[in-house]
Amino acid sequence: MVRSEHGGGAMPTWTLRLLGPMTIESSQGVRPLLLGRKGGALLACVASHGSAGVPRSRLLCLLWDHAAPDDARNALEQLEPLDFGVTHRIAPGIDVQLRPAGHILGASSVELRCGGVRVLFSGDVGRPDDPIMFPPVGLPEADYIVLESTYGDRQHAADGVEVQLAEVIARTVARGGIVVIPAFAVGRAQALLYLLSRLQARGAMADVPVYLNSPMAIDMTDIYLRHRAQHRLTPEECAAMCRMARMVRTTDESRVLSALRAPAVIVSASGMATGGRVLHHLKALAPDPRNSIVFAGYQAGGTRGARLVAGERTIRIFGQDVAVNAEVVSLQGMSAHADAGQLVDWLRTAPHAPKRVFLTHGEPAPADLLRQRIFALKTQVEFDRFVAAASGPSTRG
Repeated sequence: MVRSEHGGGAMPTWTLRLLGPMTIESSQGVRPLLLGRKGGALLACVASHGSAGVPRSRLLCLLWDHAAPDDARNALEQLEPLDFGVTHRIAPGIDVQLRPAGHILGASSVELRCGGVRVLFSGDVGRPDDPIMFPPVGLPEADYIVLESTYGDRQHAADGVEVQLAEVIARTVARGGIVVIPAFAVGRAQALLYLLSRLQARGAMADVPVYLNSPMAIDMTDIYLRHRAQHRLTPEECAAMCRMARMVRTTDESRVLSALRAPAVIVSASGMATGGRVLHHLKALAPDPRNSIVFAGYQAGGTRGARLVAGERTIRIFGQDVAVNAEVVSLQGMSAHADAGQLVDWLRTAPHAPKRVFLTHGEPAPADLLRQRIFALKTQVEFDRFVAAASGPSTRG
């Protein structure tokens, strides 16, 4: 078994054989970097936001063991990137069009047309007020909509994330400690670097070194530089984001960083502390009360991140019980997912009400609350045919 970095739950190891081409959205250069070796298994990941088959996942992971190492390599050869806004015939009688969904670089909604029926799979819907990504494009005409419901039970805080981050850095540096921030390599790490660059530009954070210790996050940050037309950042803002951190690529450099005891900020994957280099930093830094552990996203139940945010004072890392004396902070408002109101506003962009809305990618309670909000739209003429059905658990990000 392996763990999904973002979802946090156990995921079976699959052997997957593809008999024909598999289409994904325009990968924005992501595909080549999402390759690595972990736990003795070769792991290949390709960006698959908005995929009708995998609406939950940021990444479609093709896993294979030593017995069949060529299966995933062969699968990668079948990938065919598709551009946004262009109708593609992917099979006889089946057309698909990918639409920018905001969220993170390359994320897509999928419009599927077959036999005169139109189905829109939302994928992960971004926030209209996201500081980096453009808002998701409006909905097309659709008979059915499959909609994520990750934050169907809440409204994101309007602001305050930068202030909260600056305050925890100031407190920690005053104690002579280190701030370690577990972060998803794709999207969240870049958002954190952007926030830190804004704080630095305003003189609102202490003058301490910032390290990005994740080869995938480093490569992804460079992709943001190369695809500036796909996000809001100006060339100057993008350059400042990339200059913000000292990039830590090798394992030797990572070991040296784990031995650091002077004030600093370390951003490292994975975001829920389920694996990755951040575990070495947590093991070294969690016992010291001068330090801080800052989580910048939702922590799925059962993950180390969730247990730390809940206040557990001991966590198990690499088979050892590690005391948690460091300050633990959970930043509010950093999610790249639209909240309940933003999801409803996005639905309102549809030219006409669909026959049915199916809710997925959400825990039962948030999904049901969003269902009620959508059902309430029946009182409005333009949405008098909305009916929502909730299905499928998920985790947030």
